[in-house]
Amino acid sequence: MANQTARTRPRRIVIAGASGMIGRALAERLTAGGDEVVRLVRKPARGSGEARWDPAAGILDPAVLSGADAVVGLSGASTGRLPWTRAYKEVVITSRLDATRTLVDAMRAADRAPGVFVSASAVGFYGDRGDEDLAESSAPGSGFLPALCRAWEREAGEASELTRVATVRTGLVVGPGTAMRALHMLARAGLAGPLGSGRQWWPWISLRDEVVAIDHVIGAGDDGLNGPVNLAGPTPATQADVMRTLARLVGRPFGMPVPAFALRLALGDAADAMLLGSQRVIPEKLLADGFRFHDETPESALAAYLDEVG
Repeated sequence: MANQTARTRPRRIVIAGASGMIGRALAERLTAGGDEVVRLVRKPARGSGEARWDPAAGILDPAVLSGADAVVGLSGASTGRLPWTRAYKEVVITSRLDATRTLVDAMRAADRAPGVFVSASAVGFYGDRGDEDLAESSAPGSGFLPALCRAWEREAGEASELTRVATVRTGLVVGPGTAMRALHMLARAGLAGPLGSGRQWWPWISLRDEVVAIDHVIGAGDDGLNGPVNLAGPTPATQADVMRTLARLVGRPFGMPVPAFALRLALGDAADAMLLGSQRVIPEKLLADGFRFHDETPESALAAYLDEVG
């Protein structure tokens, strides 16, 4: 792949958020490849593979990050917990900004900066954009998620004076997490139908491509991928496309539509942000850098997910 630095030794990679679905899968991939992974944990550390931190209090020993080949920030309260109350929105915001700020402050205080800082973001940056093709250079949208993502990426960008910074804007990850479990349950119950019109674009990516893409960003080299990087599959799909495919794969009918007003009544503004909004996201930077997706279609990603969960 283009711009990938040659691997001459095991890397030391620090992961914040290693207990989540993406973090666990990433840590497994890296350790399987011979890298040393240090997981940041809130409980007392158990051995050299863990280091304690307290992002809410801004506590992290800078020595943990000093000279690391990469720091990966994946921490943050789930946006999949619905509905969003005003109090929970504040938790979603502060959990991300506090964690990112703590990482950047520790990098700044470290004897040697890490080789790269890869910080999570989300395709929510773009807001509801209809049929517009959304590359990394596209403007932000409006609303809660775009504002959150802008603030999150701005916080991560404070490290750009120290090291290369990449903010990975992720879509629906097709893996054994909360969102896919809910969709899978609906499909098995014969309730996988259009949400609203069903014509809204849902950016998706398989879990295995998600973690390989993050590893690709890590290995891109000093002049490689930086700034925002879209992590979405190369074949755009609508919400109806995704759910129709899932229903077929589990042998159930494609269900009746759920009216948009009912979703808004039940979920408030989260309905538009998470389910009804349209984002036709293009992984322009990854493709230009020579990245090859294992799962190029939603069908491939969903089949792999179903094989994993049984």
